[in-house]
Amino acid sequence: MGTPPLSPWAVLVLTLVLLGLWAPCVVSRQPNFIVILADDVGWGDLGANWAETKETPRLDQLAAEGTRFVDFHSAASTCSPSRASLLTGRLGVRNGVTHNFAISSLGGLPLNETTLAEVLREAGYSTGAIGSKWHLGHHGRHHPNSRGFDYYFGIPYSHDMGCTDSPGYNVPPCPPCPRHSTAARVARKDCYTEVALPLFENVTIVQQPVELGSLARRYAEEAERFIQRASDSGRPFFLYLALAHMHVPLAPPLPPAPGRGIYGASLGEMDALVGRIKEVADSLGRGSTLLWFTGDNGPWAQKCELAGRLGPFVGAWQRQRGGSSAKQTTWEGGHRVPALVYWPGRVPARRTSHALLSILDIFPTLVALAGAALPPNRRFDGLDVSPVLFGWSDVGHKVLLHPNSGAAGKAGEIEALRLAQYKAFYTTGGAMACDGSTGPAQQHQPPLIFNLDRDIQEQEPLDVASREYQAVLPAISRAYAQALQDIAADNISVADYSQDPAAIPCCNVQHVGCRCH
Repeated sequence: MGTPPLSPWAVLVLTLVLLGLWAPCVVSRQPNFIVILADDVGWGDLGANWAETKETPRLDQLAAEGTRFVDFHSAASTCSPSRASLLTGRLGVRNGVTHNFAISSLGGLPLNETTLAEVLREAGYSTGAIGSKWHLGHHGRHHPNSRGFDYYFGIPYSHDMGCTDSPGYNVPPCPPCPRHSTAARVARKDCYTEVALPLFENVTIVQQPVELGSLARRYAEEAERFIQRASDSGRPFFLYLALAHMHVPLAPPLPPAPGRGIYGASLGEMDALVGRIKEVADSLGRGSTLLWFTGDNGPWAQKCELAGRLGPFVGAWQRQRGGSSAKQTTWEGGHRVPALVYWPGRVPARRTSHALLSILDIFPTLVALAGAALPPNRRFDGLDVSPVLFGWSDVGHKVLLHPNSGAAGKAGEIEALRLAQYKAFYTTGGAMACDGSTGPAQQHQPPLIFNLDRDIQEQEPLDVASREYQAVLPAISRAYAQALQDIAADNISVADYSQDPAAIPCCNVQHVGCRCH
């Protein structure tokens, strides 16, 4: 006796039931993403990169359990442009963010630019931004909650852009916030003395001035809560954790030893924070979360013993002519940053990759892994580098552009680039060094070209008359011209850098320094 055929109604009901059972499986296959962005961290600030560094056992363990990328670069060597590029996959000459925003900025990352958080939220993700610093605009619709993040907890710009009651360590030291309107104001160069530093939860200021000593703990707690809420909801999550470390002022938890002790203690605090986030991610089930750690740019050399370690990337040619070759420059020390990716079962452990990669690649790679689509009608500088993450390939960018970031040339313009092992400079300059010197801007036509395979210190450019120089110059010239043509043909955004004191975050204008009581 045969099985009676199912009625059309029964077939429909069975189909719906099966779809209901299948749908959660599709959602669960979307990985969680945690992107941890350190501030002003040096390539040599990780023990996994530089043996002299002893303060990062948890980051070194992360490197051992994942893949370490040793030729990884920020998209600019200063704060706002680097962060804008991470969240858009586009250089500042395209997304409009070519230099830093101020505490009184009315604008921010242009509103017609689509952020990674907006793409992932559309794909079903819970999205959170935690930490110092956002630095892409805080006024009106430029606030993180209006740029794709469901939850925000942090400082809207650098944590040295406002006074605090316990200012931490800085060079030069900054005074605490005034407590009374009659108090004599102490004006200090490079110090913000009038308005206290604010801490936001979503759009509400929850503390002003910020207590710097408790920030690391609070960020870890808020990150843990966000991850738990997202996990309880059954949705995948994207957490962008933009740390205050290793930017000044440094506020280590324990009294540090003299000399490098202050920096080392702060580095250890950052290491512990990253370790805690990794533990939380692992608690959700190993293999469900991709964690990507990197930095926004190299060390801020003018901060002397409070600046990070360059490792071998000392920019010797520039140092001989004055100034720093780190943050704000297009020398390797300005934009080559540590990078680790951890994803158990997917990203190979104990692997070192020499692929030429960039912070620009985070956007297209995570969008692809989430099964989402890139925003239309614009060109991207980043690549989907998931084959490199998975160990299937070790080929990254053929050409990587390095924009001017404050030391020389017009901010955001492209006057340095990488082609394979060759680095070409059409403009050079040194940022302020610890001794107060700066290196004069110099234009180079034909360009200075270094072979980084032989000269990682960027000490001796190729002789213009050499066979090697003459062989590589045409390829560099073509790559440079093609890059500039591609940018010129793109949809370019323009950021609003206008300022108004009314845009300064202030929880109580009646109180000195905007104090919250």
